[in-house]
Amino acid sequence: MCLAIPSKVISIDKATHSVTLETMGVRRQASLDLMEEEVHIGEYVLLHIGYVMSKIDEASALESIKLYEKMIQSMDEEYIDEEYK
Repeated sequence: MCLAIPSKVISIDKATHSVTLETMGVRRQASLDLMEEEVHIGEYVLLHIGYVMSKIDEASALESIKLYEKMIQSMDEEYIDEEYK
């Protein structure tokens, strides 16, 4: 199974056809080579293996990010529980 991560466009580099994205506090570069649609600063997109795949509306992006955060918290709690058994 592959996951696309909702990320916010922070900056756009037209020379390299890439963007800087922010995802849950982490910034990374991503290619726009697979995007047919124009993206703008402040929009949310789906990131998959270093490529922007499509746009996503802000409400859906924020809901997905909340779910990712809950999954990460749950995994952290399981890890801590296992460490102290």
